[in-house]
Amino acid sequence: MELTALETIVDTWSYWERDVPPSIRRDIPGFPDRLSPDLVHVIQGVRRCGKSTFLSQLLERLSIEKNCATFVNFEDPRLTNHLTTDLLDAILAIAQVRGAQGQQLFLFLDEVQNVLGWEKWLHLKTARPSNVHYVVTGSNSKLLSGELSTALTGRHITTELFPFNYNEYQRATGKGLSDYLEDGGFPRVQSYENPKQLLREYFTDIVEKDVRRHVAARSSLTLQQLFQLIFESVGSELSLRKMAATLDTTPDTVGQYVDAGMAAYLIQAVPYFAYSEKKRLVRNRKFYAIDTGMRNAVTTRPGRDVGKNFENLVFLSIRRFTKEIYYWRNRGEVDFIVRTPNGVLPIQVSWDGVKQRHMDAIEEFKVLNPDALDAVYVTEESYEAFVGFISVLLTT
Repeated sequence: MELTALETIVDTWSYWERDVPPSIRRDIPGFPDRLSPDLVHVIQGVRRCGKSTFLSQLLERLSIEKNCATFVNFEDPRLTNHLTTDLLDAILAIAQVRGAQGQQLFLFLDEVQNVLGWEKWLHLKTARPSNVHYVVTGSNSKLLSGELSTALTGRHITTELFPFNYNEYQRATGKGLSDYLEDGGFPRVQSYENPKQLLREYFTDIVEKDVRRHVAARSSLTLQQLFQLIFESVGSELSLRKMAATLDTTPDTVGQYVDAGMAAYLIQAVPYFAYSEKKRLVRNRKFYAIDTGMRNAVTTRPGRDVGKNFENLVFLSIRRFTKEIYYWRNRGEVDFIVRTPNGVLPIQVSWDGVKQRHMDAIEEFKVLNPDALDAVYVTEESYEAFVGFISVLLTT
C-alpha cells in the first residue's frame, strides 16, 4: 500500500485534526489509571458493544495528547488486501512521525485479530519496551490464546467490555428498568429508529463473522438456528445431545458451535455447582444471551418474557465482575451460586417478588452447604441495590 493512502486511512480513524465525538462514559471495573509500554492492554467483547468508542474515551480518561495517539480499525475495507505485519510496521512509522520527539506514543489497534502474524509482531515490540504503548481490541475471548498468551504470560492486562449496563443505559436514554429489559444495552441501538432490525443484523454479523469463521460451517443457517434455540431457552438446562437432535446434527458439532458462540461473547454458559469437577461435568449447563434486547429481537416466542429476561440481566450484572458463576438444582433450584472471596453466595431471581419455592430451594442448598453465605433475593425493586452490593463484594 502506498504511504500516502495509508496515512489517509490512519487519519480517518485517529483524532489528530478533529474532536473526539461525545459518548456515554463507560463503567469499566478495574481498568488501570495509566498504561505501561511493557504491557499489552487487551480489550475484548462482543461485536458492536462499544470497544472503538471506549478507545476514543481513553484520550480524556488517561490525559493523552491527540497527536500522540494513533487509531486504526483493521475491519476497514481499504486495508483488506494488506493485513500483514508490514502494515503494522508502516502504521507504527506514521505514529512515530506524527508524535512529538520524546513523547509517549499510544497505538490503538482495533480488531487486531484480522492482521496475519500480529501476535509475533506485538511480542517482539513489547519484549523491548520503548515509548510506545499498545492497546488492542478483539471480538473473541480467544484473542490471547495460543502463542501470544504463552509469550506474554504476566505481561498483558485484559479488560472485558459488555453492552451498556443499567447505569450507562440510563445515562444514554433516561429510561427505566423495564425499558432496559426490552431494549438491551448495545450503544448504537439506543438512538436507532428501528432497533430490533439493527439487533437482528448484529446477530447475523456475529454469527457470520465471529462464529462461522472459527468452525468452518458450510452455512450460517444451522448456527443461527442453534443460537436462537439457546436464546429461547435462557435459564434452562440444555444438553448437547438434545440440541443436536433438534438441529439434525451431531453432539460434537453442536459442542464446537457452542464453544465458538461463547468465544464470540454471543452466549455465556453457567455450569452446575459442585466442589467436584467430575460432578460438574456430568451435569448440563444453563446458557444466557449477551443482551436481552438482542434476545427479544431474534426469538419467536410471543409476548414479553420478562422473567427470563430479568434472570438473564442479573446473570450479566454478575458476569461483569466474575466468571465464577454456577447454578444448583436438587428438588428445588437456586438460580446462581457465585464464588466470592468470603465463600459461595446463593442468589435467587424473581422479577415480581420472592416465592416460597425460592426460599425452599435456598434452605435445601444451605442444609447441604452450611458454610454458604446468606442468600440474596433479586427482584425488580432490589435490582439496583443488588448491583451495588455485588460490585463491592467482588472488587474489594
